[in-house]
Amino acid sequence: MAAKKIKEGIYWVGAVDWDRTIFDELVTLPEGTSYNAYIVFGSGKTALIDTVEPLKGEELLRNLKELKVNRIDYIVSNHSEQDHSGMIPEILKLYPEAKVVTNKKCKQMLIDLLDLPENVFQVIEDGETLSLGDKTLQFFLAPWVHWPETMFTYAVEDKVLFTCDFLGSHIATSELFDTSDENRAKVYLETKRYYAEIMMPFRNFIKKHLALIDKLQPEILAPSHGVVIKETEFILNAYRRWVSDEVKPLVIIPFISMHESTRRMVDFLTSELSKRGIAVRPYNLTSVDIGNVAMDLVDAAGVVFASPTVLAGAHPAIISFAYLVNCLRPKTKLATVIGSYGWNGVVTVKHIQETLRNLKAEWIEPVMVKGLPKEEDYTRLEELADKIAEKVREYASLKLS
Repeated sequence: MAAKKIKEGIYWVGAVDWDRTIFDELVTLPEGTSYNAYIVFGSGKTALIDTVEPLKGEELLRNLKELKVNRIDYIVSNHSEQDHSGMIPEILKLYPEAKVVTNKKCKQMLIDLLDLPENVFQVIEDGETLSLGDKTLQFFLAPWVHWPETMFTYAVEDKVLFTCDFLGSHIATSELFDTSDENRAKVYLETKRYYAEIMMPFRNFIKKHLALIDKLQPEILAPSHGVVIKETEFILNAYRRWVSDEVKPLVIIPFISMHESTRRMVDFLTSELSKRGIAVRPYNLTSVDIGNVAMDLVDAAGVVFASPTVLAGAHPAIISFAYLVNCLRPKTKLATVIGSYGWNGVVTVKHIQETLRNLKAEWIEPVMVKGLPKEEDYTRLEELADKIAEKVREYASLKLS
C-alpha cells in the first residue's frame, strides 16, 4: 500500500499483509495484518520509526522511494521482534549514515537477533529527547508490552505516540485511520483479540503505561499493527476495562467429549446456567478458533473445564488449552471441572489444576461422573449451576479496581 500522510511531515510507510493467516504459528489472523513503519521529517533530520517484516520489505522500500527519502539519520527501534526490526539491516545498507536509536536492552536484543554491529547504535534513556530540528522525539521505556525491551516514541510537537505492538490490532486495510462507524466494530474486536492473545499476561504492567499515556495526552496513537487511532479514548477506555479487575457475568465451558457423556454434561450445565441468568458459552476445542475463547477470557467471571479421562489424566486438548490459559493469566475469578471417566476421575481434576498454577481463581467442587450421567449426576450439576451462579453474581458485582 502507498505511503499515507498522518500529519505534516509524518507518514505511514509500512506494509499490509492481506494473506497472512497465522502469527508465530500460534495466533490466527482472520483479518490479516499490517506492519506499520513511520517516517518523521524534521527541518534538520529524518527518522524512520520501526521497519516491517522482511518478507514485505519491498513495500517499505517502495514507500521510501515514493516519498523521495534520500537520507535517514535515525532508525528508531521501539521493539526488537523481527516483524518490526527485520528490515533494519537492509535500511542500513541503503542509508549507511543512519544510527539505530533504541534503549540498552533493545540494543542487545537487536545484536542477538539481527547480528548488527555495535557501532550503528545510539542508546537512549527513559524520557530522553532527540531533536530533528523543528520536531522532537521523546522516548519512554515501556517494558513488557510485550517484551522486556519495548518502548514508546513520542513526536512531541505533533502529539503522535508511536506505541509499537501496544494498542495494536491485526487488521489488513487500505484505510489508515479508524474513522468510519463500520470500522469501529471490527477495530474493537480485533484490538480485543490482540490484547487477549498478546498483552493479557502483562495487564499489571499495562496499567502503568496507560497512566503515562494519560499524562501525555496524545492526539494520535500509531501502533505497529492495524489502524492508526485518532479516537484515542475509544481504544484507551477499552484497555482500561480489560486491565481492570472487573469481570462480566459470563462463564465459558471449553470442552472435549469422546463418547458424548461429557457433552451431555456440558449441554445440561449450559442450559442450567442460562436458566439462572448467567451468560454462558460452551466451546468445543476440536473445532473452535482459540482466539475467540481468549477474547472471552479477557473478562469472563468463570471457566468450567470439561474433559473425559484419558489414560491417567485429562484429554490432551483440554491440557493444551489449560496450558495456554496458564500463560495468558486471565483475571477469571472461579473455575471448576466436569467430565466423565471409566475408572478414575480424580486424576483428571488434578491434572487440570496442576496445569493452571498461575490461575488465581477460586476452585469450586468438581462434578466427575462414571460413564453416562445419571439422574443423581444431573442433580449434582444443578447444584453446581446454583453455586456458579451465586459466585458469578458476587464477583461480577464487585468494583475491584
